[in-house]
Amino acid sequence: MIHRLKAIFREVFARFAALERPHKRLVSVVSDAVFVLFSLWAAFSLRYETLFHFEGGGYWALFVVTALATIFLFARLGLYRAVIRYLSERALLTVLAGVTGSALLLIAAAFLLQVDMPRSVPFLYGALTFLFVTGTRFSVRALLNRPRHLGKMPVLIVGAGETGLQLASALGQGIEYRPVAFISLESDNHKTTINGMPVYDLDHARKAVHKHHVERILLAIDERAEVDRRQLLRDLEGLPGPVQTVPSVTELVTGKARISDVRDLDIDDLLGRDPVRYRNEEVAESLSSRTVMVTGAGGSIGSELCRQIIRQEPGALVLFEQSEFALYSIERELHTICTNEELEIPVYPLLGSVTHRRRCESVMRCFGVNIVYHAAAYKHVPLVEQNVIEGVQNNVFGTWYTAESAIAAGVEKFVLISTDKAVRPTNVMGASKRLAELVLQGLARRQKDTVFSMVRFGNVLGSSGSVVPLFREQIRNGGPVTVTHPDIIRYFMTIPEASQLVLQAGTMGQGGEVFVLDMGEPVRIAELARRMIHLMGLTEKREENRYGDIEVVFSGLRPGEKLYEELLIGDDPQGTFHPRILKARENDMEWELLENLLEQLMLASRSFDCERVVELLHQASTGYKPSGGVCDLAWRSGGDGALQVAAGANINETIRHIFE
Repeated sequence: MIHRLKAIFREVFARFAALERPHKRLVSVVSDAVFVLFSLWAAFSLRYETLFHFEGGGYWALFVVTALATIFLFARLGLYRAVIRYLSERALLTVLAGVTGSALLLIAAAFLLQVDMPRSVPFLYGALTFLFVTGTRFSVRALLNRPRHLGKMPVLIVGAGETGLQLASALGQGIEYRPVAFISLESDNHKTTINGMPVYDLDHARKAVHKHHVERILLAIDERAEVDRRQLLRDLEGLPGPVQTVPSVTELVTGKARISDVRDLDIDDLLGRDPVRYRNEEVAESLSSRTVMVTGAGGSIGSELCRQIIRQEPGALVLFEQSEFALYSIERELHTICTNEELEIPVYPLLGSVTHRRRCESVMRCFGVNIVYHAAAYKHVPLVEQNVIEGVQNNVFGTWYTAESAIAAGVEKFVLISTDKAVRPTNVMGASKRLAELVLQGLARRQKDTVFSMVRFGNVLGSSGSVVPLFREQIRNGGPVTVTHPDIIRYFMTIPEASQLVLQAGTMGQGGEVFVLDMGEPVRIAELARRMIHLMGLTEKREENRYGDIEVVFSGLRPGEKLYEELLIGDDPQGTFHPRILKARENDMEWELLENLLEQLMLASRSFDCERVVELLHQASTGYKPSGGVCDLAWRSGGDGALQVAAGANINETIRHIFE
């Protein structure tokens, strides 16, 4: 019998859901009218403590007038325009306003019709009407949404603050996820409820996952919350299901993302330490009303520099980039930022290579550039190792030509983005960046009009060539995750951190300094890979766990790669007014010696003599100790071919020989 009644109810409800909207509104009007009449009759019955009987036409008129006036009032308040499936809590206020108005109309109608009505009846009537009208609507909403909610993925929200509540509300309106519980980082909130969902403390997270069949864990920690994110991730790492996060407040404000845009963990979380902050007032003061030029503006670091610079409201921003698509992309993004944040800053996108000195100088003179951030470089170690000449041309001569252009154009400050691989380098990329540092140190000693400074930092998480996107792609493809060596470690920082350090160094430089970041403890790459596997809800496949999901494979060190990276050549760094920024004390070269070395290097590179290039890098004061032979692909394929020219040959003959 019960199953039969359920079947009949489901059939009736399905027919109601299939009605056209005008018919649904008519059903709502009729049901509201019935509930108004019933509530009014029940109010009299409760007051008199007996079933109310109509005596005289005045009561009939009172009931009819009240019902019609209430329906009219509900219609004017827009209650019948609301779609019940998407009814929000604001509807409660609408119904409350309508019921309050209806109760007042009841009092007025009783007075005009000279009907005897106890004073408690309007209050009883209002309460009953509110209960029936709201109850039926939210009950129908629950029934309509129940199949849709059951089909959504159950998720656990870590964070019971404002961000967590916003996420729960947004997901409730979406079609993919169904929040089932909260994890509060405050133990006092344990066993409470928020929006009808239970709240657990972190110690009971595993119980919550199993009890509610959670398939995904979402981080929604308030930005101002004082949380040890590293320890939090360790606590969540062992839970079944992937751990993901939601956009930051900055991304929400700028319109880059919505609160319901769930994604893999932020790189800040994987870093396992507090991000480095910089003194915004000093940076803003140094950039205000200045014309700033960023070379390599479309790259990982260059584009983030542009985003942060433009928010400091410079006089103008010059984008210098050799990739057309990268230049187009960053220009469009900067225009969007200016529109969203109501900034009126000229942005000039210019195509060009830093190896073209005349182009660099003409751009700086044309726009009256005051500050240059030199981010253009080839930084991928294996690729530079296999393309020696291009790496040296771009990293060494590109820096030299851009710096000489800055001096000629009267630029006030020039900041080079360097790398930790410039410290006791074992590869061409690191040696070329150290030689670029020496060039700027030499130019700083040669003249005083342009202030040169360098910023050296470790690997940048999330940049092109970073291990994090690579590991994430390998995990999504089912593995294996490739790590070069089980003991390899690296210093890591995020792209925003690196960019902030560069901007901060621009305010500190006095001439020829090398700034480095106190980056805390280095990260073991194999452990980073395993952490990403666990946080994506998978297990590592090992000998003791042959049925795991993802295997970590060690492929061996690549040419020029070191197990350990360093940030300082010397052992006696100086502090600065920023607690996390140090100033290195390192040797430089006399400009005359350096200029002679550059001329020889130019001759060797133009003649495509890779062995000579590597030899000169080794002879320079770079500390370069190659870990193997020359790996340049063209050199190894050509052997002792026609492109190799004897040392000391006339440069014009060399160029003619190359193009013949």
